[in-house]
Amino acid sequence: MKDIERLMSCYSPDVVYFDLVPPLQYVGSAALRGRFLHWFDGWEGGIGQEVQDLKVLASGDVAIASMLIRATGTVKNGPEVGRWVRTTDGCRRSNGRWLIVHEHVSLPVDMATGSAAMDLVP
Repeated sequence: MKDIERLMSCYSPDVVYFDLVPPLQYVGSAALRGRFLHWFDGWEGGIGQEVQDLKVLASGDVAIASMLIRATGTVKNGPEVGRWVRTTDGCRRSNGRWLIVHEHVSLPVDMATGSAAMDLVP
């Protein structure tokens, strides 16, 4: 399902997002919405999401979550894919709701070649 409103409801209006693709950061919900819409457009149909190794640490109104996420589906004009990424979320509770204020998505890099290691599995 590619529900932009549902996805954006998880993020704070002042979110700072570090993604796999340039630029270095997306700041604010408008920038992140544009990024997600572009990401949605790159897939034929739905995008599967599998989460493993979720760890959450919370204290008061602040929490950190780290996880591995596997995105699966068929890339437009391309193959079916299944790639694992590392994700860390910083969250803040405001008005009784938890919102993501910072998200960092990454892939390990083979330092010898400078290439992303996209074939790793947990």
